[in-house]
Amino acid sequence: MTAPTPTPPEQILRRVLLVSALDGWSLVAIAGLGMVLTLVLGDWLGTGIGLLVLAAGLGELRGRHQLQRRDPAGMKLLVRAQLFLLSVILVYCVSRLGSFDGDTALANLTPEMEAALHEAGLARADILPLVQIAFYATYGTVAVLSLVFQGGLALYYRSRTARVTAALAAPPAAGMPD
Repeated sequence: MTAPTPTPPEQILRRVLLVSALDGWSLVAIAGLGMVLTLVLGDWLGTGIGLLVLAAGLGELRGRHQLQRRDPAGMKLLVRAQLFLLSVILVYCVSRLGSFDGDTALANLTPEMEAALHEAGLARADILPLVQIAFYATYGTVAVLSLVFQGGLALYYRSRTARVTAALAAPPAAGMPD
């Protein structure tokens, strides 16, 4: 006997469970490794940011677990986890964008870099505008990509809430993923 074909709401529920598992476990793994690294390096700010990202990943996994227990409130947790993560990333990016210090950036030049600049006929001050542009472009790009990805994922979860709730209200289908 074959299993019945899942309804569209059940298919959406399965996709939401898959996406939340992939994203949640990715966040937990990356944040956990990043926290260990920043802790070893003595970077307390990085460790704190890693802890906040870890909390977002755990929140997403908790929302997924609620859905697996057939609790529709898990969808709200999925949306909140993405919005929390987006907030953490944007606050970090804005704080970094406001903290550019040209003297500190140039102090990080190694003697080999200094020699290469001298051979190219450039002074330290000549590369400062390029370093500043690269700095702003990096953090600006991270902020925009986060808006697209975390914001898009929050909208994805939010737009599927009604159909997931409908799937959870129906009797459980055989073969629902754990």
